[in-house]
Amino acid sequence: MAKNYHQDGKWWVSPYNYIDEVREKLALPPSVQIHDATLRDGEQTPGVVFTKDDKIAIASKLNEIGVERIEAGMPAVSQPDAEAIREISSLGLSSKIFTFARAMRQDIDMALECGADGVVIEVPIGYPKLVTQFGWTWEDVFKKSKDVINYARENGLYAVFFPYDTTRARAEDLENLCRAVMNESPPDSIGIVDTMGCATPEAIKYMVRWVKEMTGLPIEIHTHNDFGMGVATELAAVTVGAEVVHSCANGLGERTGNAAMEELMLGLDLLYGYDTGYRLDKLPELADLVSQVSNIPIARNKPVLGHGNFIRESGIGIQYVMNDPLVMFGTHPALTGRAGQVVLGKKSGKASIQYKLGELNVGGVEDHQIGEILGAVKEKGISKKDILSDAEFLEIVSSITS
Repeated sequence: MAKNYHQDGKWWVSPYNYIDEVREKLALPPSVQIHDATLRDGEQTPGVVFTKDDKIAIASKLNEIGVERIEAGMPAVSQPDAEAIREISSLGLSSKIFTFARAMRQDIDMALECGADGVVIEVPIGYPKLVTQFGWTWEDVFKKSKDVINYARENGLYAVFFPYDTTRARAEDLENLCRAVMNESPPDSIGIVDTMGCATPEAIKYMVRWVKEMTGLPIEIHTHNDFGMGVATELAAVTVGAEVVHSCANGLGERTGNAAMEELMLGLDLLYGYDTGYRLDKLPELADLVSQVSNIPIARNKPVLGHGNFIRESGIGIQYVMNDPLVMFGTHPALTGRAGQVVLGKKSGKASIQYKLGELNVGGVEDHQIGEILGAVKEKGISKKDILSDAEFLEIVSSITS
C-alpha cells in the first residue's frame, strides 16, 4: 500500500479514506487481482457479438493495461469461440487466461485444448434457480461439481468454483455445498456471485467473511449492477479480504452490466491505496475499442470514461480547469489519458468567454463587448439546450465585433 490521498499533479481524493480510524476497520488483503470477463460476460450483453479479431484486440489491450486475469470465453459456445481462446492463449500475454465452464469434464478438456491457465466452473446455488429452473438440491450441485473440480486441478488448471446466484442461496444450501466441496474436492478459490446485483455492501461483506471462514479459500467477487452497486459491493468485498474482483470493460454485461473494470481500477488504486501498476492512461484506448466493437456508446457522464468528465461550462473556477485541475476534479485528466476542456453555454461567465477567445486565438475584442458576447452565448445555449460548438461561438463573436 504505497499510496495516499494526495499526489501533486495527479490526484486529490478524500483524506478521510486514509485516516487510522477508517483504515484500522478494514481487513484489506495484501494485493487484489482483476479477473476481467469482458470477452465472456461482456459479450452476453444483448446484441453484442465479438469476432475472433475483436477478442484478440481486446485481450491484448487488457494485457497492456495490466489486468492480471482475462476470462477469454467459453469454448463450448462455438468453434470460433474456442479458436479465439486458443489464439489468445498463444499470444504469450502476461495476463493469465481463463475459460468459463459448466461442471462437465468435456468443458475442462476444451479449456486444456485451448491452452488456458485456469477455469471458472459454474454451478447454480441461488434458491429460485435450484427450485424453478433446474429442479435440483444442493446435493445435486455437489455431485455434479466434485469430480470436475478435481479433474481440472489434476490437469494443472487453476480451478475457481463459481456457485452463481450465491446471494440468493439459502444459508443451509450454501453452507452444505461449501463444506462438502472442501471435504472431497477443494478448488483453488471460490466465487461469491451476486448474479442479480441485489445484495448490499454489508451483505456482501458478511458473505465474504462467512465463506472464507467455512472454506479457508481465496474469495473472488463477481457482481452485476442491477441496483447500481456493482463496483461498491466488489470494493466492499475487498475491505474484508476478497482477493479477486471480476469486471467487464465499460461496465458491459447482461441487463445493467457487470462491475466496471475501469471504476474498480481507480477505486483500488486511489481510494484504497493499492499500488496496482495499472496503465490508467491507456483506459480510453480500451474503452474506445470496446465501444466500437460492441456498438454501445459510452455515456457522456460515465465514471472514468465519459467524455464530459473534465468539461467545465460554469464560469466559476474556469481558470483552474487547465492551470490547476485538482481544484476542480479528484484526478488530473492526464492520469486517465484525458485533457480538461472549457465549453460555452447557458452557465458560462465572462471568464469563460475570455478563456475561449484566447484558446481560439481571437483578437480585437473590446472589453465592453465581452458582456454582449456572453449574453448571446447564454441565449444560444438556452435555445439549443446544449453547449456551443467553436464555430457557433466564432459566429457570435463575428456578429458583435464586425
